Amino acid sequence: MQGDEIDATLDGVGPRLRWLRKQRGMTLTDLADATGISTSTLSRLETGQRRPSLELLLPLARAHRVPLDDLVGAPDVGDPRVRLKPRRVHGRIVVPLTPHAGPVQAWKILIPGSQVNPRPRAHEGREWLYVLSGTMRLILGTRDLRMAAGEVAEFDTHVTHWFGSADGEPAEVLSLFGRQGERVHAGESGAQPEG
Repeated sequence: MQGDEIDATLDGVGPRLRWLRKQRGMTLTDLADATGISTSTLSRLETGQRRPSLELLLPLARAHRVPLDDLVGAPDVGDPRVRLKPRRVHGRIVVPLTPHAGPVQAWKILIPGSQVNPRPRAHEGREWLYVLSGTMRLILGTRDLRMAAGEVAEFDTHVTHWFGSADGEPAEVLSLFGRQGERVHAGESGAQPEG
C-alpha cells in the first residue's frame, strides 16, 4: 500500500466509526465507558482531527463487535466463503447465521423426522420461524398448527410452545430469536433457538 492509499484509508476511519456508533444507538459517553477511551479522543477520531492507531482501534473493534478490517475498510483478500459451524442442540442440527451475540440471533435448524413428540416449554423472548422445507408442527399454547414450506409464525416465547416434524419427515426452519422481545416484522407484524 502506497502513502496516498494509506492516507485515504485512514481518512475513512472516522466516518466509519461515527456510522457504527450511530447504528448501535451509542453516545460518545457510552462508547467511552465501553472502551476506556476519552470522549474527546473519540470525537477527534470521528471528525478526522486525530489519526487512528492500533491502540485506539482494537478496543473500538471489540466494543462494536466487528473485525478490525471493518473499521479501517481493508480490502477484501483471501477466501470470501463463510465457514458456518453446525452443532447438535436438543437432537437437531443448528447452524448459527449471525456472527456474534446481539439482540436478535438467526439460526437455520434442521429438524429430524424423529422429532414428533412434543415437549412444550416457555422462556423469555420472541421468536419468528420460517419453514424452508418439509412440514413443521408448531404447538403454541392450546393451538396445534401444521406449517408448510414458505409459512411464517411469530410468537411470544412466554407462551408454552414446541416445534418439530409434522409428518415423520425432516424439516428445515429459519429461526430469528430475540431474548428482549424484539419484534421481527413479517408482512404485518426473534441466543440460541429455544423451540
